[in-house]
Amino acid sequence: MGMNLILWRHADAEDGIPDEHRRLTAKGHKQAKKMAGWLTAHLPEGWRVMASPATRTRETASALTADFEIHPAMSTAATPQGLLKAAGWPAGSGTVVVVGHQPTLGAAAGLALTGAIQPWNVKKGSIWWISRDDEGSIMVRAVLAPGIL
Repeated sequence: MGMNLILWRHADAEDGIPDEHRRLTAKGHKQAKKMAGWLTAHLPEGWRVMASPATRTRETASALTADFEIHPAMSTAATPQGLLKAAGWPAGSGTVVVVGHQPTLGAAAGLALTGAIQPWNVKKGSIWWISRDDEGSIMVRAVLAPGIL
């Protein structure tokens, strides 16, 4: 059994301090709901969600499920290496949805796909779905923004 890694950036959030307590805007709640609807229709059975402790990521994850793990490796201070390790990439199995932040998510996508940290941008509310099959081949299954759903 291969692995699906879905990197989901938190949806649109209000400005403010402290950063960890910023909440989603009305637009952000709509973005999260749209993406959660798409994910619900496409996720294979047995998926799990890991989210940053930040309020905006927990609110984004809540649009998909109330059953998610809050993990510091997904936080605003996360590293791409730490995020991928905590998610189990690449040696893990099953499907993991990681709800986190930029620039870590873009850098993690680059690391997962190319073996090197890249300055890639995951837009607010968007997902990057990366898969590894049983033979170790890695592919991008989807890159979606809520505005196109």
